[in-house]
Amino acid sequence: MSKKIQYEHIVQYYETDQMKIVHHSNYIRWFEEARIAWMKEMGMPCEILEEKGIIIPVVDVSCKYIAMTHFGEEVIVVPAVTKFNGIVINLSYEVFGKESGELKVTGTSSHCFIDKNYKVMALKKTHKEVYEKICQFVNGQE
Repeated sequence: MSKKIQYEHIVQYYETDQMKIVHHSNYIRWFEEARIAWMKEMGMPCEILEEKGIIIPVVDVSCKYIAMTHFGEEVIVVPAVTKFNGIVINLSYEVFGKESGELKVTGTSSHCFIDKNYKVMALKKTHKEVYEKICQFVNGQE
């Protein structure tokens, strides 16, 4: 079972439309913020991975809108790893109203691991310590 983290976000005015409802594109940004927080919690922030020559681009993202979110509302984004094989990592996301507990959005993102020359890499072969660290965290052993 993947170790769960919760990322909290307060909806900013610029993230909303004239009706003070969050613009749909911002949920994708919140997914990324939660993913970055997850990596930091794991002890492998983006800066460290990039220093090691590891880049993790998004190859697919989806979002299902369930309920509106408004300006000033606090939300909790819960990312979870659904697949990790050292070449690909997939995550799911749930966004809840912090106060209400209402499910606002669900989503997914898929990523691969590439080097600075944009070649796909297998972490188990190229960066075994990173592979093992992610496996431990995903399996809830940290």
